Amino acid sequence: MKDIYTDVTNRIIESLEAGTPPWIQPWSDHTALPSNLATGKPYRGINILTLSIEAQLSGYSDSRWVTLRQANELGARVRKGSHGTPIVFFKMKEIADAVDAEEPKRVIPMLRSYTVFNASQLDFLPERFELRSSPPAWQPIGEAEQLIYATVAVIHHGGNRAFYRPSDDIIQLPPPAWFPDTADYYAVALHELTHWTGHPRRLDRVLGRRHGIEAYAYEELVAEMGAAFLCAHCGLPARLEHASYIDSWLDALRRDKRLIFTAAGAAQKAADYVLGETLSAPAPGIAAPVIEELAA
Repeated sequence: MKDIYTDVTNRIIESLEAGTPPWIQPWSDHTALPSNLATGKPYRGINILTLSIEAQLSGYSDSRWVTLRQANELGARVRKGSHGTPIVFFKMKEIADAVDAEEPKRVIPMLRSYTVFNASQLDFLPERFELRSSPPAWQPIGEAEQLIYATVAVIHHGGNRAFYRPSDDIIQLPPPAWFPDTADYYAVALHELTHWTGHPRRLDRVLGRRHGIEAYAYEELVAEMGAAFLCAHCGLPARLEHASYIDSWLDALRRDKRLIFTAAGAAQKAADYVLGETLSAPAPGIAAPVIEELAA
């Protein structure tokens, strides 16, 4: 069986070495986040990175993808000679103790791989699936403002640095007027808000050396991707906040083929938490439900 962990990790490494982190995309509207053409569901976690890399390399302008079976069911056909892109689906499976049936069952993640094709690789796609030329009505800045407001995070403005301080649970940002563009301000704010989700009263993302990577470098990797997912939701272009960590990310990725999967999962949980606060406004300290990674 093909080693999907190694394959995906190698593609991430190549992307980073080329100076194009796969979570940095010039999304012009929220519909550009990779999604399934048949179901309309957005892809999540590691699949966002995988499909973004393939779209960059192949020059796809369409962000929608389908399996071969889905394409056929829609009445479309995958163009002859087209190569698909692997995505993954995580499913939790209960394992009973073979010795002691009274012991609690263990739950382990199972990884499956699926192949999808971009909508640009399809012929005979029904007219109802054609891309519309007019962009949807969307207000990225307003959406980002609502996300931040709904979390009730404490944000202080002042100084020339942006950071999250766990000791007193405060986000510090430079004054909005100091940013070259309003979108830049919100991109930075969403990055620090991703750090904010890791507080013990929220997702309790414990810092500590793991996966052969220094704790803060790992947390920055999670924050980079989590912020990019939130920016994509809002229709804002993501940005690379801490390029200085790229070398340590590359070193760790070369030694641990599962690291990017773990980090992308943590980033998706962080984004889910922020979006959960916006949609359902749970009580402080209670994390919003984490949606399982699906192949859509």
